[in-house]
Amino acid sequence: MSRLGDLIRLERTRQGLTHKQVARKCGVSDKYLMEVEAGPRIIADDQARRILKSMGMTEHSEADFTLDDIAATVDLQSAVPQLTRAVEPKKAAKPDKAEVVAVSDPGVAGSIWLDALSGVLKHVPVYNAVMKEVGHRLLPITNGKIEGASPDKVFYFMAPDNALRGFRVQRGDLVLVVPAQAAVDGAIMLLQTPQGRVLRKIKRVNDYQAMLQKYDEAFESEIKNFNELTFVGRCVRLEADLT
Repeated sequence: MSRLGDLIRLERTRQGLTHKQVARKCGVSDKYLMEVEAGPRIIADDQARRILKSMGMTEHSEADFTLDDIAATVDLQSAVPQLTRAVEPKKAAKPDKAEVVAVSDPGVAGSIWLDALSGVLKHVPVYNAVMKEVGHRLLPITNGKIEGASPDKVFYFMAPDNALRGFRVQRGDLVLVVPAQAAVDGAIMLLQTPQGRVLRKIKRVNDYQAMLQKYDEAFESEIKNFNELTFVGRCVRLEADLT
């Protein structure tokens, strides 16, 4: 099934619209719309945008999550049953006026994937050496976590130099950092020093000392007591530009 078709079906279902109603709004046949949602017909991105906008997609939605972001990152097929159940009216009690507006007015909460994907996608900030945000990456959230950590605590750090070039981390590469206040043996870690934040590979020497390793033109290391070190986090992922 097409991810863009899923998006269209989710928005249509959320608003309680039939295929014929949506088709009339955007000037296509209801048969074409059904084929797009079911998957046999491939739809272009601009055509999908036109159909979604006809159902009330806002510019705010596009600014937060582009269709390309969603198609590249999220398995919408697995989300369809959950999202469909989430917007089904409750049968046990009649919803009050406020509840009716929240479900039926597409302008209140934005488009369906913004509401739903806030729990499965995260804009993770990218920081440079002085911890200024210079961009972001869109990452999926799994079981409420990103790489086992709270989504609000992870970030990308841009390598400021070639101190770890021998360990395949070069200036300008991005490393994903998760919180860690203790030395992790064999890991590349981000440390706070009087000169700023630096990346070093860590080798535990004993219970109170660690070896900080760097490798540019030549391998270098220094041994520090743990009480002299401030660990910010452990690097768990590397993104490098191959161009």
